[in-house]
Amino acid sequence: MNQARQNILQRLREGRQEGFDVPASDFAVVRERNWNAAEKLDLFQQKIESVHGEVHRVAADRWIPELIRLLAEKKIGNLLVSDVKAHGLELREQWHEDLPELLAYDRSIEDWKEQLFNQVDAAITSCRGAIAETGSLILWPDEDEPRLMSLVPPIHFVLLKADQIYSTFVEAIGEQGWATQGMPTNALLISGPSKTADIEQTLAYGVHGPKELVVLVLE
Repeated sequence: MNQARQNILQRLREGRQEGFDVPASDFAVVRERNWNAAEKLDLFQQKIESVHGEVHRVAADRWIPELIRLLAEKKIGNLLVSDVKAHGLELREQWHEDLPELLAYDRSIEDWKEQLFNQVDAAITSCRGAIAETGSLILWPDEDEPRLMSLVPPIHFVLLKADQIYSTFVEAIGEQGWATQGMPTNALLISGPSKTADIEQTLAYGVHGPKELVVLVLE
């Protein structure tokens, strides 16, 4: 065993001395997806609904009435929303006391951990776009929309602009300039509600995060 180890290390040393040829990256295969806007939206919806996600297409100026309808349908008593993001400000302006309570993530996690984990019914966040090929949403959490907003509440609503659906992950990275924009410590790709098959290899939803993912596509 010791001799075999020595042989492996010797080959590695020799290879390091000789130098290695780094193969060129070839992303031609993933760049060949030439879907138009309608096809990308249809594919995204098909993919995310196949794993129990919901997609609701709505006119960009009608998303609040649609959200209100869904909140009533799901019997949601409160909704966590950013008070800084544009959609949060818009919600605050149009909300009234007969609707579910709007909660703000305006404290440190230590100050309201118990409430966040046990008393928040749902949260709504924005996103940076979506990937049609995999049915994934792209989230870049920040201090105005911390990642716990999308990971803790039982129901996660997401606002997605229809013109921000990319064919592939490579296309999203390139067109959004990830290499130059300064990525967050946690960039999230969300492909449906939380799911696991750890327990007796039986797929279960909502074990480690939201049990429902609801996407409002703004057309």
